[in-house]
Amino acid sequence: MLTNALLAGALGASYLTVLALQLNPHVPLFSDTTWRWFATLGLFYGVHLAALFYLLMMAREFFSLEPLSPGWASVRVLAWLAAALAAAASALMWLNVRGFEAALGETATRRMTAGAAATSASTVVLLGIAVAHYSFGRRGSRVGASLFAMAAFGSIALPLAARGPAVPDEPLPSGAPVARHEEGAARRVVMILLDGASLEYIWPQAAAGRLPNFARLLETGATLDLATVRPTGPGPVWASAATGVYPDRTGVRSGAHYLAWGARQPLDLLPDHCFSHALVHLGAVRQLRSSSEAWRSRPVWDILSAAGMRVGVVRWPLTYPAPGVDGFVVSDRYHELIGSMGELGAAASPPATLPIVRAAFEDAAAEARPLVAPAVAGGPRPDAPEVQAGRRDAAYSLTMRELRARGEVQFAALRYQGLDTIGHYYMGDTQPAMVGDPDDHDRREHVEVLGRYYAYIDAEIGEAMDALAREDLLLVVSGFGMQRQNPLKQIAGRLLGDPDMTGTHDRAPDGFLLAYGADVASGRLQRGSIVDITPTVLYYLGLPVGRHMDGYARTDLFTREFTADRPITYIASYDR
Repeated sequence: MLTNALLAGALGASYLTVLALQLNPHVPLFSDTTWRWFATLGLFYGVHLAALFYLLMMAREFFSLEPLSPGWASVRVLAWLAAALAAAASALMWLNVRGFEAALGETATRRMTAGAAATSASTVVLLGIAVAHYSFGRRGSRVGASLFAMAAFGSIALPLAARGPAVPDEPLPSGAPVARHEEGAARRVVMILLDGASLEYIWPQAAAGRLPNFARLLETGATLDLATVRPTGPGPVWASAATGVYPDRTGVRSGAHYLAWGARQPLDLLPDHCFSHALVHLGAVRQLRSSSEAWRSRPVWDILSAAGMRVGVVRWPLTYPAPGVDGFVVSDRYHELIGSMGELGAAASPPATLPIVRAAFEDAAAEARPLVAPAVAGGPRPDAPEVQAGRRDAAYSLTMRELRARGEVQFAALRYQGLDTIGHYYMGDTQPAMVGDPDDHDRREHVEVLGRYYAYIDAEIGEAMDALAREDLLLVVSGFGMQRQNPLKQIAGRLLGDPDMTGTHDRAPDGFLLAYGADVASGRLQRGSIVDITPTVLYYLGLPVGRHMDGYARTDLFTREFTADRPITYIASYDR
């Protein structure tokens, strides 16, 4: 029974290795990386599956009147276990190909779909062998063993054959020349990026008068829902927003890279629906932060800078090391690198901005004004995650104001992350359905924290609206919403010693876009996508839209007077 359980565990690890290779087509099939990932998955999943199967066989032996007495490698036992494993593997493949379609691209999606179909067919064959063996003979035969071996091998080989050889990563964009369009020289675009904001919360709060500036946006501006991308995280989502293309071409398919023990080539995507991120928490897999070197498509600030427009970007993900532009860039990792003089120098560009950024962070810390200060005693501690997140947001906001005061920019983008932090920790207590009926002290406090933080964001939006000139455009963008954590993942997190988080954006609701300005047509518009943002910004500033982009210029955001004599123009590609 033990040897059969171990063989089944190894087969399960093989299926997961195939799934990891399907999600990462840049990894060669026959390579040191593949074998190291198989060993890593085998030591984690294989051992646990083997233990599970052994316990099941022991339980069967305990309750059954007829002893099992299998051989060292019993076809009548392995056929059932292999059929169950193949069924689980095919289900995982279908779920992953559906969830990661935007990150895989058309070719990899088609190949992974073929592989999932092949594994599903293999499941039927393996189940047929198990049933036939059970019905027509308890003892094995060479024919039955051969059929089982071929079916089990085919269930692994066929999806690998459909996956095909490794596809190298796209080269770095060389950058096509960009001509300046003088007609957009007087206009400015101001972007406020929000992680984890929800219109379901904003609508009733604005109607109740608690968020007056959001109410102004909703009443006099344009509103549309934005389809987000998966994996839903700041890196992939905001990379797609910045480039106008989906993750399969941005170069940012996840927020990190993953290395098995001793492997040199990392994976971008870990399989979903099987708790694979537990490997990172347990130290079996090393996680490497993605950097600005991952971009495979030009972001909007690079395009605008090449067109001669001055830009200012603060805290956009994957801007470390900070790229050189006409203007300034402050990385989202600046607050993490304070005190590390060797790396801090690359956290802002140009180098002359570093003293200004440092002074802004010191001033924000000196104010000691927690944005989510409790209304009553006994509220959040000074080191509470939501308090720290609020202070960081305030520091980056002050940084943007100080830098813009020293030289105006035509494109300004600032990201706030505090709502995402609050959602991760308190989503279970702050869902819109629960807001009106808090039933205990903790829930009331968490609801108040969320309300105060939205009020802070509302005030920031108000300042941005008041500073707009006649030809300026304000875009408030939420890249993704929040939802309750899967109970199983929450339990797994507790077992792994993670903080007790009740919110997630793994399969989060869509984000949204709120547009405001003299040229914006008010109303709620048809649903768009996160990749529509960059084409829309380019159109408004008088630049052509790249035909290589997956998104569209949303001209319906603007009045007919504005769009009447401004047709959309195109360039083949900004990347090369």
